[in-house]
Amino acid sequence: MRVLILGGTTEASRLAVALSERPEIDAILSYAGRTNDLKAQPIPVRIGGFGGAEGLARYIVDEKIDLLVDATHPFAARISQNAAIASTMTCVPLIAFTRAPWSPVAGDNWIEVADNAAALAALGQTPRRVFLTIGRLGIGDFRDGVAHHYLIRAIDPPPPVDLPPNHDLLLARGIFAIDDEVALMRKHAIDVLVTKNSGGEATYAKIAAARALGLPVVMVTPPKRPDVTEFHDIADVLAAIAAHGSTASMGTDRRV
Repeated sequence: MRVLILGGTTEASRLAVALSERPEIDAILSYAGRTNDLKAQPIPVRIGGFGGAEGLARYIVDEKIDLLVDATHPFAARISQNAAIASTMTCVPLIAFTRAPWSPVAGDNWIEVADNAAALAALGQTPRRVFLTIGRLGIGDFRDGVAHHYLIRAIDPPPPVDLPPNHDLLLARGIFAIDDEVALMRKHAIDVLVTKNSGGEATYAKIAAARALGLPVVMVTPPKRPDVTEFHDIADVLAAIAAHGSTASMGTDRRV
């Protein structure tokens, strides 16, 4: 059984490790190539785009893929849409392995917004010290928010043209500890946290730290994903892959 994992997340890496221990499954992990210093993986890896939904469909057919697993970031809307279209084009089944979004708990002060533009608007015009953790590709959406000072945290450096005039740049990769996040926010006298509702444990500490400090959180909600079967637990997704394996053994009708 050949499985193509659309990756770039902790979930995708965990799935790659699990499938590497199953000799009956031939899995490939695909990265979009937007993050430097990719971690070594125990299964074959490909890097780069496919050329849209049609390119992904052609790859599925050419490589005789039996199952497509969308384990991309919750905000990777385009590749998720392309995966759904390619699945329909090729008649190869698609499942999603993703994080459950965070939910506010007692003590949280969330301002939920639809996108980065709405997040910037929510900051208002009164100067504030903003902890901005939305990933490097969205930093340019805050370039015109010149009233504020930003502590920007990203894995890789954002393009210099995207950076707002008043900022400090911190390059770091989670997992982060709550005590460290509290200390960081205090050191930089943060007034408000702006982040994406990406779910998962690796970066949740900033949410808990904001709660402990009584800080508001401007939370960008994830885009709507395609209507596909979705799993949040590794055991459940492995069971689903095994179930598809029984179907794949009878042959898959791949087409474009």
